[in-house]
Amino acid sequence: MKKSIISFVLSLVSLTTLNAQSKQTIAVSNPSVNGLYATPVITAKLIRLELIKLDQYSVYDEFDMDEIYKSNPEFKNNCISKNCLQQMGELLQVDYIVSGSYDALGNKIVISLKMIDVKNGTLYKTIVKEYDNQEAELQRMTEIAIKEMHGLSNNKELIERLQFKNEVITSNNVGKINNSGPRIGYALMTGSLAEFATREEARGGLDIFPAISMIGYQFEGQYVGTENFSALIEGIVNINGLEQGQFIPSISLMNGFRFGKAGWEFAFGPGFGLKKTTYGFFDNHGLLDDSGKYWNENDWNTYVNSELIDDPQYNTQGYFIPPSVSDIHEDYNFSKKYADTRGNTSISTMFVVAVGRTFRAGALNIPVNIFYSSRKGGGMAGMSVGFNVMKSKKPINDIRPIQR
Repeated sequence: MKKSIISFVLSLVSLTTLNAQSKQTIAVSNPSVNGLYATPVITAKLIRLELIKLDQYSVYDEFDMDEIYKSNPEFKNNCISKNCLQQMGELLQVDYIVSGSYDALGNKIVISLKMIDVKNGTLYKTIVKEYDNQEAELQRMTEIAIKEMHGLSNNKELIERLQFKNEVITSNNVGKINNSGPRIGYALMTGSLAEFATREEARGGLDIFPAISMIGYQFEGQYVGTENFSALIEGIVNINGLEQGQFIPSISLMNGFRFGKAGWEFAFGPGFGLKKTTYGFFDNHGLLDDSGKYWNENDWNTYVNSELIDDPQYNTQGYFIPPSVSDIHEDYNFSKKYADTRGNTSISTMFVVAVGRTFRAGALNIPVNIFYSSRKGGGMAGMSVGFNVMKSKKPINDIRPIQR
């Protein structure tokens, strides 16, 4: 029984030894590495590791390679060509030798490997693979390349996650553009804004025609750009109403989208300005004076104290109660604020929507836009025209190789 066990163990050892001896030998020379944190030594270790996993070769380790590097230091970093690899393989007395390159090119990593048949002096196997720029996954990238080089299957999900995908091409003429330039326009006031514009100055109005000019400057930056689409951030500073003796400033911050080569554009965003307001009411029923006149608290107090202080139909505590029409007295209180040049200054807000087209002539852009600026109770509708010149541009994806 003991003799049988010993014979079995000896046979097993002999088979293992014969199998190891039957494996062909292979060495790995340090690859060329460009634009990556990984070094040639590290990438060579990755190749050795994946070759060992194949269980097809007897792989020379880094200590075996150190001896040949000491004998000829040029082998350590510059042995990439077929002739040099052939020479190194002969000195090492191996069947095959592998090397290649690991390169970061733009937004991808390219791994190129070649295996030299040392005895026959021929190029035995080659592989070139493009991967997404995920340097932390260099080992998995090497695994895919080595297996594919040897005709073995890979994990499809792993390939899908690491493969380089050809995405939408960004033209050289499209990038982060700083397009800034003057704007002029004209806008028609609507609603309560038009009423404030036409109201007489004595009652806190502007007493102007309800349409004003707009002179300003637009700051524009592009943060996404392709052949047929771009996304913009726009800042517009305007001074309005100068032709009618008014100084009405406003600032708009807008997000814009430009489509197609024709330059059609849609933009929207908030706007800010200054306003003066007082508490008051409109004499919409014509009970005090001409119908529709605006009365603020000072107007009312002056009116009551000068003429009607003894009349019981007037309540000086806050609102007017007309005779026999007490059901409408709510229209004559001071609970709401209205635009009034005699009031206190505060920030006004609005929402701006615009649509238009940019006409181009070389580096000159001529934007034409129709817009509506909406605010509580009214707004402004108008058109603006401007021009700007492309002052600066840089690529959207400014990916450069890592400088070592």
